[in-house]
Amino acid sequence: MKPVLLQGSWVVKAPMSEIYKIVTDFENAPKYFPKVAHSLIITKEDGNFLEIDAQSKTFGLTFNVKMKTELVPVRGFKSINESALAIEDESFLMEEVSEGTKINYINSVTIKNNFLKPFARLMIGRPALNFWKKLYIDRLKEMLETK
Repeated sequence: MKPVLLQGSWVVKAPMSEIYKIVTDFENAPKYFPKVAHSLIITKEDGNFLEIDAQSKTFGLTFNVKMKTELVPVRGFKSINESALAIEDESFLMEEVSEGTKINYINSVTIKNNFLKPFARLMIGRPALNFWKKLYIDRLKEMLETK
């Protein structure tokens, strides 16, 4: 089965540097994004490369996730995230635009569980992207656009 691709772009009316400080502060992600992050602990750091043990939340369920993340200074991050259910190739990159900062998000999700593969597009496609936008992007906007 081909990976399910989640892709979206949004503009946040805030400087790229302010967004970067929040989205790369992984260990405080549960404070910033409590409905999608339960805990994140950086277990290894080598320059811009991080290994993170995470517990993430999706649709009310908590999953253990191993993250291998590359920081892209001031622009965002790229990460390979592996759980018992899936492998995600995630990219969160930003660019300046006249209205503020444009976030370009891509997440290619490969389901590992053969039982779930037939349901993957229904579970992960548009509903998952909308869920993530509401709980992550909209939360960023709340934190930064109301200052």
